[in-house]
Amino acid sequence: MEHTKLTELLNKVAQGEVSVEKAALELKTEPFEDLGFAKLDHHRKIRQGAAEVIYGAGKTPEQILKITEAFRKKGDNAVLITRMSQEAADLVGASLPLRYDGLSRTGIVGELPEKDGNGKVVIATGGTSDLPVAEEAALTAEVLGNEVVRIYDVGVAGIHRLLAYSEDLMSAQVIVVVAGMEGALASVVGGLADCPVIAVPTSVGYGASFGGLSALLSMLNSCASGVSVVNIDNGFGAGYMASMINHVSMKNAENLKKSMHHPEHHMHGHIC
Repeated sequence: MEHTKLTELLNKVAQGEVSVEKAALELKTEPFEDLGFAKLDHHRKIRQGAAEVIYGAGKTPEQILKITEAFRKKGDNAVLITRMSQEAADLVGASLPLRYDGLSRTGIVGELPEKDGNGKVVIATGGTSDLPVAEEAALTAEVLGNEVVRIYDVGVAGIHRLLAYSEDLMSAQVIVVVAGMEGALASVVGGLADCPVIAVPTSVGYGASFGGLSALLSMLNSCASGVSVVNIDNGFGAGYMASMINHVSMKNAENLKKSMHHPEHHMHGHIC
C-alpha cells in the first residue's frame, strides 16, 4: 500500500530534505481549501486513507469542474465523482481526463491506482435493473485499489444462475449484493459465503416495494450471519466499505512487519 502524503512529508523532514518550518507550514495550510461554495477536505486521505469524493447531485457542472481541478492540483491521482450528470461530464471531460459511466452516473478523473487489496471484491445483482447502483459500487471499489469481479443478474427467481458462480463467491474477500424487489439475494449469498456480505437495497420494484424500503427491511432481517446493510441505492457506501474490509489484512500485515523490526518486539528466548 502506498505511503500517505503525511508519511512522505515526515520522511523528508527526517532525511533533511524538508525543513521543520516548511513542514509545519504545509500542515497548517493543508487541512482544507475554501473555494467559497465548497471547503475541500485535503486531510481526508491522511485521516482515512482515501481522498474526498465529489457528490455530484445538486452541484452545477461549473462547481464540479472547479472542485475537481482543485483536487488534481493537490496531486490526487484519481478523483471520483458520484451522481454526475451528462452535462457535468461534458464540461469536465473537455479539459480533464474523465472516464464517465452514464449508467451509474459515475465519473473518474485520472488513472486508476494499482490493485493493492488483499483479495477480490465480488459485486452481485439480483437483476439488470440494479446495474446503476452496482456499477457505482464497483467503480468506487476500483478507484480505491481493489480487484472487482462482477456477477450480474443472478437473482433468486433463477437460483441456478447464482450457483454457477460458486467458485467466485467462495474465493471472495468481501461480497456486495445489490437487489431490489424483496431483496432476498443477500440472505442467499450470506448463507453460501464465508466472507462479509454488504447488502445494498435498491429502489427497483413495484408499488409495494415502497421505493426500496421492502428490500431494506428484508436485508435488515436477514437470518444469514455476516450480512450488513447500507442505505437504499447507496452503491458508493457499499463499495467504500468493501474496500476497507479488503485492505484490513494488508494494513495489519504492514503494522506487524513494522513491529517485528522494532527493538522492543525482538524475542530473547524467554519461555512464558
